[in-house]
Order: sequence, then C-alpha cells, then structure tokens
Amino acid sequence: MGRKQEKKTDLTQLTEEEKLKYEIAQELGLLDRVMEQGWKSLSSKETGRIGGLIARKRREDAQK
Repeated sequence: MGRKQEKKTDLTQLTEEEKLKYEIAQELGLLDRVMEQGWKSLSSKETGRIGGLIARKRREDAQK
C-alpha cells in the first residue's frame, strides 16, 4: 500500500480559522516544517501548543 500524498496548501484560499492556525505555527517557528512535511510531522506537544494559543486568542477576541 502506498502512502497518501498530501495536497499543497494555498495560503491565499484559507478560512479565518485556518489562517489563525498557520499564523500561530509561524509565530512558533513551525510553519516551514508544516509546509514541507504537513501537520502530521508535528509532535503532540507542538499541536497542543498551537491549539492552546488558538483558544487564548478566541477568548481575548470574545472579551473585546
């Protein structure tokens, strides 16, 4: 069985939620690895950190 090929991501065609996820990955210095190897290349610690920062930003936006 072959390995499933991931599609290349077009950063101009993203939803607001996806833009936020990629923005946070860039802030953490993980965007290059995500773009080359996909989200599967990140550890659970790294993905948890991204998720935590997304939740924090949502809470801050909701308070404004």
